[in-house]
Amino acid sequence: MFTTHRMLILGGLLTAMAVAMASPLGSRAAGTGAAADGLQLAHMVYFKLKDNSGASRAKLVAASKLYLAGHEGTVSFATGTLAGDLNREINDRDFDVSLHMVFANKAAHDKYQEHPRHLKFIAENRDNWERVRVFDSYLSPAPPAPVGN
Repeated sequence: MFTTHRMLILGGLLTAMAVAMASPLGSRAAGTGAAADGLQLAHMVYFKLKDNSGASRAKLVAASKLYLAGHEGTVSFATGTLAGDLNREINDRDFDVSLHMVFANKAAHDKYQEHPRHLKFIAENRDNWERVRVFDSYLSPAPPAPVGN
């Protein structure tokens, strides 16, 4: 009985793993497959500035809105500054300005990367960047909301 129970659990785990690897999200986790064009891509950028005065942070936020908002294929756009009042041990505070974009798919992201407005943003602002960290990820669709909530 114990062995049968363990075999059922193992079988279930193997099945779940096979389904996950066959899905677009599973193949994206490994960085392969053409399914990436069907998934939204989150593009998060964190800027540490050489001059991190309020005026410099405001200038980069304004430039982000001017040059980076409204690109074709953008699902979501936001930019802002470090939330100085959130100072828990777990908070990463090694940035001054953040950029959050979600693209409809990888193709839209790739087109944005080469767009003249994006390149102009970089050219006009890079001199004040001490460090830039970019986090790109494919998004897993949200499950449907439970009925009655």
